[in-house]
Amino acid sequence: NVTAVLEFRLLGFSSNPHCQILIFTVVLIIYILTILGNFIIISVVTLEPQLHSPMYKFLKNLSFLEVCYTTTIVPKMLANLLAKRKSISFSGCMAQLYYFIFLGATECYLLAVMAYDRYLAVCEPLHYSMAMTAESYTRLVVGSWVTGVFTGFLPCLMVSRLHFCSYNLIDHFFCDISPLLKLSCSDTTVTETVIFILSLLVLSSCFLLTLVSYLLIILSILKIPSASGKRITFSTCSSHLMVVAIYYGTMISMYVRPTYNLSSELNKAVAVLYTVVTPLLNPVIYSLRNKAFKKALEKIIIRH
Repeated sequence: NVTAVLEFRLLGFSSNPHCQILIFTVVLIIYILTILGNFIIISVVTLEPQLHSPMYKFLKNLSFLEVCYTTTIVPKMLANLLAKRKSISFSGCMAQLYYFIFLGATECYLLAVMAYDRYLAVCEPLHYSMAMTAESYTRLVVGSWVTGVFTGFLPCLMVSRLHFCSYNLIDHFFCDISPLLKLSCSDTTVTETVIFILSLLVLSSCFLLTLVSYLLIILSILKIPSASGKRITFSTCSSHLMVVAIYYGTMISMYVRPTYNLSSELNKAVAVLYTVVTPLLNPVIYSLRNKAFKKALEKIIIRH
């Protein structure tokens, strides 16, 4: 009974219309704030010459990535919350899955690169300008994006080649790996194993690199004699570490598992964290707690 599935139906959240309107309103507000906040970061870093250092250029890349990442999921989710027929075409589903994996992997690489940049700035300040040249910065950013592009190919290709029977209801609000594997009537053992190994390699390696960088930074901070120096440096790094902890915590709990048997409701709840909430935390944590960024924003507002 294997048929060519032309579209999937996304079950999303509660079937109660009042709950759907409430979820729609909350998600729409978060989405608007996310887009606005990240575009403010991109604009301020672009317009203010004093923020043209690698640290802020990395942040600008991360903000652009967050806009793309959340836009891959949220607009379709909002449309389905209001629609009677909550559907997505097969090709649209595979495209959404690809961009979700590609942008998610790129974020892992960028967070690792940003941690390395902070390690150089705090632990090797005398060599920082030589180590983090314009060429080095470009190589790291382009490398992160290109590696992310290729990371998305294999999982998406393997999922797209699975057979889907006449039952086409996805118990999720977007085309994620777990519900698609559950829906397939093929033997998914090989696909699950390959995706698990790839997730383990990408998430664990990036997380370890990031964690090691911040551990070295913390050790270096403890050696600073001045209490105010310790406080300033630790404040900046703790902000970065907060984003990293939330992002990797949710992603590792979802994808670095040999099987995908988590309950659908828990799946959705955790997925909301990294597709809706985390992209909003980026502008809040990275910019509003940063004195140099706030000064640059004030200067731009005064000029205009």
